[in-house]
Amino acid sequence: MRHDSSPERSRGKATAPERSGARVGGPPEGVPSGSELRRGLNSPNPSVARRAALDLGSQRAKGARRDLEQALGRSDAGLRLAAASALGSLGAPESRRALEVALDDPDWRVRAQVAYSLSRIHDRRSLPRLVARLRDDPSALVRNASAIALGRIGDPRAIPALAEALEDESDRVRREAVVALERARDPRAAAQARRFLRDPARRVRIVAAMVLGLRRDRRAVPELLAFLRRADQWERPGILIALGRIGSRRSIPAIARSAEDPVRWVRVSALHALAQLGGPEARRVARAKLPDSAWAVRGAAALALGRVGQPSDAERLVPLLRDPSGWVRRAAIYALGQLPAAEGGTEILHAMEDEDPEVRLAAIWAVGRLRIPLGGPRLVELLTNARPVGASSRTPIATGDGAVRLVSDAESRRFDALVEAVAAFAPDDPRASRALRRARARLSRTELDREARLPTPLGSGTDGRTLREVFEGRRRKL
Repeated sequence: MRHDSSPERSRGKATAPERSGARVGGPPEGVPSGSELRRGLNSPNPSVARRAALDLGSQRAKGARRDLEQALGRSDAGLRLAAASALGSLGAPESRRALEVALDDPDWRVRAQVAYSLSRIHDRRSLPRLVARLRDDPSALVRNASAIALGRIGDPRAIPALAEALEDESDRVRREAVVALERARDPRAAAQARRFLRDPARRVRIVAAMVLGLRRDRRAVPELLAFLRRADQWERPGILIALGRIGSRRSIPAIARSAEDPVRWVRVSALHALAQLGGPEARRVARAKLPDSAWAVRGAAALALGRVGQPSDAERLVPLLRDPSGWVRRAAIYALGQLPAAEGGTEILHAMEDEDPEVRLAAIWAVGRLRIPLGGPRLVELLTNARPVGASSRTPIATGDGAVRLVSDAESRRFDALVEAVAAFAPDDPRASRALRRARARLSRTELDREARLPTPLGSGTDGRTLREVFEGRRRKL
């Protein structure tokens, strides 16, 4: 059995080197310029040199690449760690060789960060060195980082080493090996994942269920249902989402029972799964959970009813537009937008002035989708005064539905949403057509050809169209 040399691993702490993304654009106020930071790399004060390296990475100062590569050979392990992180933020293919040499660093923290940084460069030539670290490194966190990197690179030649890592003593490594095999599209991944539904470590069991859902492995349904019966509250949500993705109707009774689970996030996951499965039972459960005491469940029930409901269900959703939770109001608007009915139009128009920016964004989407007559002039007015927000200003997505959503990005998506909504009125409304032409004239070619950031119910915020295609009213790419 390999000994894990990292003391943090033995105490059970998750102390992998940071994987944070870099800021885009120039240095923020108070941060020195790139040239000053490059001089700071040579400071005799270790703290100053480390900070300089990290700031160069956050600024994506490509002119500092060689200085950072040289810092990988310095005596201070903290500086080597910071330099490796910064090179990962730069993502320059030219740094591959310097990082590969640093995979032999005596400090396990540096080796782990180097592996993460190589994963961001995505160069298949790094595969032999990463495979060697996955197989032989004494630190579980380095092996874990190497598995992550191999998964992101996605070279099928890594499959044998990843298959060996399924037997690693560290549950972290086993988990990442399962994920990496899925990313490599190894046809054996589903069968291997089924085996790990009974792994001793919870994190491995959850990832195994996730992989089976991604593969839509119908043969795994009996094992997933058995797993659901014995699972704890942390495992049940992942199992339910996997069953929903697989889409086997034999799982509907178990998922419907889970909608009554005492843990609200389990109920939320059950509703999301039923929305994917559809049918009368899904509709019945969604209706029943609209008055749930938990705001997250009410919101999930509304979204589910938007997918599986009937136009007559709109009258059940209208009261939720006055819910104290912004997430529930937002979900109800998205649901009403998918259930064309006479009810709710006036309330959706009022929601365009809601205090919650996510609710306002949903209302813009729904007014355009439903083509609510009185909403056209207001949309034109809003588009006339709106300006696109650059990608560098985007922030993580909004709080509310149980996903990792830290800060609302509604304002950065508002211009795109208005373009889409006004375009829905343009064929029959000359004012809408003029507003679109004026808005388009304010954009550069680069802005027009970027992927549009559009509000979509339970979606990623994009549907494959460029902003140019949204202006032109083109349909979604197939």
